[in-house]
Amino acid sequence: MEKIKKKRKLRVPVKKIILATIAIAGLVSVAVVAPNALQAIGYFSGNKKYKKYDQKYYVNSVVGGLLKKDLIKLEIKNGKKYIRLTKKGEQELARLELNDFKIKKPKKWDKKWRIVIFDIKETRKGTRTILRSTLSRLGFVKLQNSVWVFPYDCKELIVMMKSSLFLGKDVLYMTVEKIENDKWLKEVFGLK
Repeated sequence: MEKIKKKRKLRVPVKKIILATIAIAGLVSVAVVAPNALQAIGYFSGNKKYKKYDQKYYVNSVVGGLLKKDLIKLEIKNGKKYIRLTKKGEQELARLELNDFKIKKPKKWDKKWRIVIFDIKETRKGTRTILRSTLSRLGFVKLQNSVWVFPYDCKELIVMMKSSLFLGKDVLYMTVEKIENDKWLKEVFGLK
């Protein structure tokens, strides 16, 4: 019996596309967002069954959802409608971008630990949660609530997170030669 292969549907990250478009431009005319998002849907989906009016409806519903969630804000200037990202929208875009990030692991470990330490105020609890969940998803091990360790170079990720999440001096990245009693860490990461 021959197995029938189902075509995998490619999920188009419309929410991310719209937020990124607004983030790049700052204040964007509502008329500009829809065509850009529609073009991206067509490019990423590769699905010719999408009809233009279906795409417009979908983009409009996503924009409506972003407005309801307070990720974007509608402003009227000189009789024209514009949208811009809110702080909450900036955080959501950062979270979506960080979800796509992956750390390349070298063939051989350089016997150095990478430690991320952060001290983020309670008023930025959402940002702290995004940071922790990203570190966890990427394979970091928690030594304490705000101290995480990883065996491979990840400075690029930390710089990106600090920039995307507006963390600055709240996050420190260190490379250390030795961690006391690190045998259990080596086992967790499968290192020798």
